[in-house]
Amino acid sequence: MASTDLRQELDCSICLNIYTDPVTLRCGHNFCRVCIDCVLDTQEESGVYTCPECRAECQERPALHKNITLCNIVGSFQSTQTDQEETGIFCTYCIHSPVPAAKSCLHCEASLCDNHLRVHSKSAEHVLSDPTTSLGKRKCSVHKKILEYYCTEDVACICVYCSAGEHRGHHVEMLDEAFRKKQEKLRNVLQKLTTKRAETERRVQSLQERRRQDQDKAAGVTETVTALFRDIRRQLDDLEKRVLSEISRQEESVSLSVSDLIQQLEIKKDELSRKMRHIEELCNMSDPVTVLQEPDTGDLCDTEDRERHDDQVHDVGDLDVGLISGKLHTLSDIITGINMEIYVQEATDILLDVNTAGNNILISGDRKTASRSDINQKRPKTPEKFQCNQVISTRRFSSGRHYWEVDVSKSGRWGVGMCYPSIDRRGRQSYIGYNNKSWCLRRWNNQYVVIHDSKVIQLSSNIPYDRLRIYLDYEAGQMSFYSLCDRIRHLHTVTAAFTEPLHAALCVVRGCIKISGGVRS
Repeated sequence: MASTDLRQELDCSICLNIYTDPVTLRCGHNFCRVCIDCVLDTQEESGVYTCPECRAECQERPALHKNITLCNIVGSFQSTQTDQEETGIFCTYCIHSPVPAAKSCLHCEASLCDNHLRVHSKSAEHVLSDPTTSLGKRKCSVHKKILEYYCTEDVACICVYCSAGEHRGHHVEMLDEAFRKKQEKLRNVLQKLTTKRAETERRVQSLQERRRQDQDKAAGVTETVTALFRDIRRQLDDLEKRVLSEISRQEESVSLSVSDLIQQLEIKKDELSRKMRHIEELCNMSDPVTVLQEPDTGDLCDTEDRERHDDQVHDVGDLDVGLISGKLHTLSDIITGINMEIYVQEATDILLDVNTAGNNILISGDRKTASRSDINQKRPKTPEKFQCNQVISTRRFSSGRHYWEVDVSKSGRWGVGMCYPSIDRRGRQSYIGYNNKSWCLRRWNNQYVVIHDSKVIQLSSNIPYDRLRIYLDYEAGQMSFYSLCDRIRHLHTVTAAFTEPLHAALCVVRGCIKISGGVRS
């Protein structure tokens, strides 16, 4: 059926336009759903419903059933019509009303609709193509013949006379064959471009994800730095108050002592003045008997009296600058804390190496807790296993800044630190701290010490040691110990020129030690 005839069959008899959501009545006639609903609404008051096409009656409002087949036909027709209308090319012979062209004849140089196409000549010279307005371009400009061939050497479309004339002896292909090859080549290029575009799109998405991660990381670092400086200001304010309070206390103490001494000296001065007046009176007397009968005054400024007053002045003392400087040493702890917060960011897990654990050390399933056990674990004798109650980490550190944290609150006797992998595994010299291949913070008999190569540095017992942080700056050759119970407190820093990678190391004599934080690097 021609498109114009089909178009008429797809018109709704109510709105006279192409069907929209077509539905069917019981009698078989089709209408737009909206159109028939409006008609039935107007018939509702009369109580009788009739088909607008055949006038078939029914007492109840008829049910509307969607005509799926007709709906599909309408959709297909509209799609075809849209494609034809989008070309903007109309039939040359439909002079009364524009009808979209279905084909163009290169021989006639005319465009034809479906109706005229049916009666068009079917001879070979009448070559049909998709609708086009460039019919002249499909003919040879010299011979006015249809371009049927393609010269691959001159990259030109030619007619039959051209192939026998100036293109004689050239490699010539049929136009359709050359067209097919060119399309195949273009498809290959398109495939490559599609692959490149997909790869470019993946790279764009990757960069966008990287940018998002960087933005999130920058936001996190900004928040960390803001909190860090807020804490620094708080610590500095607290330190300033403590130092100024100490200066005021010492000043008041010295001032009171000086005031007491001044008061004593004022009394002494008044007494001396009184004696001086009395002596002056004796010096001015002319009666020798009276002067001689006066008791001997002695040396009022004897050496002992002067030394006693000098001792009193010395006892007053001065501001204890050493104590004030000691309080200011807290600044170094703050600065160290700043370095750690700024340079130490990302965290990865640290796990204990079961193969190195002594037989009386029990390692938890997540390999983050080491416990002293009275039950011999009977592990295989291997060169890496410790004979004593020690264990080291699987991970080793040979560069960068790192720290790890432990909870030792459930252990009465312990040691935490780092060691080289070449540390002895048997004998007393295998204990961390008791050789030149390890460094250890140790609790023993309620004493806290840092040990390296059996050399002991005593630490204060007034600081909580329940949670500890071990910080490593490998290139700088520094290992620091911190307490984390109320705030970060610097306990001690050792310096060394590290010559091997370092493992985290635990020694558990009683209770258990738990790794409470990951390694950050």
